[in-house]
Amino acid sequence: MSETSSDEARRLAEGARNRVQFEEEALALADQVYRVARGVSRTKEEAEDLMQETYARAFRSWQSYTPGTNLRAWLLRILTNLNIDRGRRAQRAPDSQPLEETDYFLYNRIEAATGETEEERVLQRLSQDNVAEALSEVPHDFRDVVVLVDIGEFSYAEAAQILDIPIGTVMSRLHRGRRILKKELADLAVDSQ
Repeated sequence: MSETSSDEARRLAEGARNRVQFEEEALALADQVYRVARGVSRTKEEAEDLMQETYARAFRSWQSYTPGTNLRAWLLRILTNLNIDRGRRAQRAPDSQPLEETDYFLYNRIEAATGETEEERVLQRLSQDNVAEALSEVPHDFRDVVVLVDIGEFSYAEAAQILDIPIGTVMSRLHRGRRILKKELADLAVDSQ
């Protein structure tokens, strides 16, 4: 066997080992990727499709990942880009909702409807599906930040890196997204009486 064919064989073997290692590390993050996908999607089926597209794109372009960097952030950046593309295709316009309500809107709304203020009563009324439904009503840009920071437990800096926006924009969108989510949860809690 010649020296060049031996070098070529070693290079191919090393590439195959790197690919397998990348796939194992990426698949180990599947639960976290799905949790974020579920947070930005309206249904479980959409979340599964988004996750599948994310991994398909990641596996196709695995060589563009720099080993030793944050693989989770890299995967979630792919997911975010796919979700943004999906949102653009759907041409959803953000809801124009007043954001001047107090931070206690949920409690105020329930108290006005029932006279109750207990947190346990609120939590009993809201199922996980209610939370997912309320989250799906948050406009796309705000929902992405809420999901990354509150569900994905990313720091503001990591969310800014994933979404490719300034940290100030992350904080602003997070604040507005949380307010919209609170209003949606309040509506669902009152409606589920």
